[in-house]
Amino acid sequence: MPIVRVEMWPGRTREQKAELAKVITDAINDIAGAPPEATIIVFEDVSKDDWAQSGKLASDE
Repeated sequence: MPIVRVEMWPGRTREQKAELAKVITDAINDIAGAPPEATIIVFEDVSKDDWAQSGKLASDE
């Protein structure tokens, strides 16, 4: 059972997440052979205050 976590900044619509879920599920099915019903996608919106790169918060950019 593949579990895919997608972490990204907030702002994507429900429709965008649904499309991502479909594309990711299809790719896992095509490449890894996992059936769609066994594939779990978890979306997590991460605030820019909780995301840092190169020692700087994303909210400071």
